[in-house]
Amino acid sequence: MSELPLPLEGLRVVDCATLFAGPVIATLMADFGADVVKVEHPRGDGLRSMGWQKDGVSLWWALVGRNKRCVTLKLSDPRGAELLKRLVADADVLIENFRPGTMERWGLGPEVLSELNPGLVMVRTTGFGQTGPYAKLPGFGTLAESISGFAHINGWPDKPPALPPFALGDGIAALTGCAAAMFALWWRERAGAGKGQVIDLSIYEPLFWVLGPQALIYDQLGVVQGRTGNRAPFTAPRNAYRTKDGRWLGLSGSAQSIAERVMRICGREDLIDEPWFADHMGRLEHVDELDEIIQGWIGERTTEEVLAAFAEAGGAIAPIYSIEDIVEDPQYAARETITRVPHPKLGSILMQNVITRLTETPGRIDHAGAELGEHNEEIYLGEIGLSEAELAELREAGVV
Repeated sequence: MSELPLPLEGLRVVDCATLFAGPVIATLMADFGADVVKVEHPRGDGLRSMGWQKDGVSLWWALVGRNKRCVTLKLSDPRGAELLKRLVADADVLIENFRPGTMERWGLGPEVLSELNPGLVMVRTTGFGQTGPYAKLPGFGTLAESISGFAHINGWPDKPPALPPFALGDGIAALTGCAAAMFALWWRERAGAGKGQVIDLSIYEPLFWVLGPQALIYDQLGVVQGRTGNRAPFTAPRNAYRTKDGRWLGLSGSAQSIAERVMRICGREDLIDEPWFADHMGRLEHVDELDEIIQGWIGERTTEEVLAAFAEAGGAIAPIYSIEDIVEDPQYAARETITRVPHPKLGSILMQNVITRLTETPGRIDHAGAELGEHNEEIYLGEIGLSEAELAELREAGVV
């Protein structure tokens, strides 16, 4: 395990969020050295019981809970709220995802916490944000994937809108929220005279942003983008093609030079001189013809033959992988995109490694998700200063 310094060492993050978007913000920061204290209701984060499990261990939790210290705390109890204040007093970041108004109802709103700790950066993650007519509605990634416009353009025109089979909205919100927290910390240290701030992070807005210039296209051209399957409405060729031995390959010709190489590979160099082939719009008007040519060529060859021909000619193509393919792939292995992490119950477990690679201060995974309340004594007794009797009383009352 690398002992190089981690860039966020000394940063304290209190993670009060549940399930995915908020907690992953904290996970990303923990991977780079932040001391993340995960605060869970005594019954546990819902992620501990969601999805796949082995021997009673949530595999989702093993991933998202990694590198965090775990304590239990009932925030709706005034005694729990007071304990959170003590945790937050010297923290740099607080992450929560309760419905707007909930933290305020518990006496833990931004005004209270910022008075207690003026440098606190508070990340408030909700489905629809803290304001607007939808603010107090239940908000999950699925709803964000719906109202952001993603589902409307995902799938095939003759089939229903397709929701993603993974936490897409939450994941993008988490990446955005992590960046926003770092923006706020940078400002606090550089120009904000030590002042923290509140980050109002909805799940639907970051996903809407990455969908591209849809609002601009609608405003200026009156175009409502629809579902186009594996094709892209702004470039061609781009599709999934099946080889002779039954494998699917993803191909993109979004750069002019690459599109020309694809035609040379397929033996249709003559099309390169056609006026319509010179730009994306022209190729889109002939997308059926291009797809027929490419599928015809690929369909007559094995996967190995296709990949070799494209590699030699500099064409852009890749196999469409399952996770079974991924764990055997030499590129993933060479970059250690997947790594093994020790787990006290499951032994050696496989999970995605730290994302983004820093040359001087690379992140690392010290441990998988901890047990519920595993660090109660360490933090409440050793750091907050509760007595054994006080902790026992809180435990008996169901506050921790």
